Amino acid sequence: MTEMNKEDQHAAKIYGWEHPDTMRAYRQEHKSMLKKDKLTTLSEAVKRGVKDKDYIVFGGLGSVRNPMAAVHEIIRQKIGNLTFGGKASQHDGHVLIAAGNITKAEVAYAFADEIRGLSRPARSAVESGHLEVLSETTNAAYQWRFTAAMKGLSFYPTRTALGTDTLQYSGSKTIVDPFTNEKVELLPACYPDVAIIHVHRADRYGNCQIDGNITEDVEIAHAAKFVFITAEEIVADEVIMKDPALTKIPYFVVDAVVEAPYGSHPNQVPGLYSFDEKHWQTWLDASLTDEAVEAYLATYVYGSKDHFDYLDKIGGVRVLNQLEKVEKKLASYPHVARRGG
Repeated sequence: MTEMNKEDQHAAKIYGWEHPDTMRAYRQEHKSMLKKDKLTTLSEAVKRGVKDKDYIVFGGLGSVRNPMAAVHEIIRQKIGNLTFGGKASQHDGHVLIAAGNITKAEVAYAFADEIRGLSRPARSAVESGHLEVLSETTNAAYQWRFTAAMKGLSFYPTRTALGTDTLQYSGSKTIVDPFTNEKVELLPACYPDVAIIHVHRADRYGNCQIDGNITEDVEIAHAAKFVFITAEEIVADEVIMKDPALTKIPYFVVDAVVEAPYGSHPNQVPGLYSFDEKHWQTWLDASLTDEAVEAYLATYVYGSKDHFDYLDKIGGVRVLNQLEKVEKKLASYPHVARRGG
């Protein structure tokens, strides 16, 4: 590989990067192949795993399988100055930005609520200077950064942004490919301080099963320093061992496990419950002004002592059962395109 020219030294700094050997040493010290009971409470997991100024990423994608119960607990504990890895347009990050917990972000497609429109609080935070955008790249490129980290590499080679202005803001470098003698982009690996992932089921050791689309969850689980799992259900080890092929995230990368039924509400967990569009509208209406955002948080987050209190406030068993029925009905129509499955 040839040396980089001056023109190939792009302006954006590199965030979330570590030397692969530093991360190997970290894992040797903090991760273990021994099966240990990692079951804990939501409050304790957040307190132990999420610190001020951490670089944080979330599992799921868009408004599917987001770890919202954990997001609410981060807000309650007032953990701030976080850097958000906005690998896609994610509701979890938008709520944290609206609450003021996130002050920096690396982004791909990060500031929209998918078909529901732009996230007004996120856009407003950028325009007002409360949120600093550190770097920008494509959806694929951002997620390949975690792929590099998972593989213990310092970069991932691609051509995704060559010839575009995005390259100048990405933190990437370019070199000449020795095989083609053409330019290739080198994406810096991303090793987050903490990854929070919501799954369908897990055992107390941290073996996790995800039904449907796993998005980038396997990669971020292997890339992050502290991995915190919220699960719809904690199952016996025997359930996991019955079909090991269903395990997507292995126990030895996980640091804490929390049982959080309906832990993605108001979002979807494929196969279990659908989007709560009524509550989504409540959030969208609230997101139009800073005052309404504060009122929403006061009611549903600060005003809820824990995740189960929050579930009572959004309608409890009646609403949750209805969301389950909607999901099962949709699942009975295989010809219908599903965002989550």
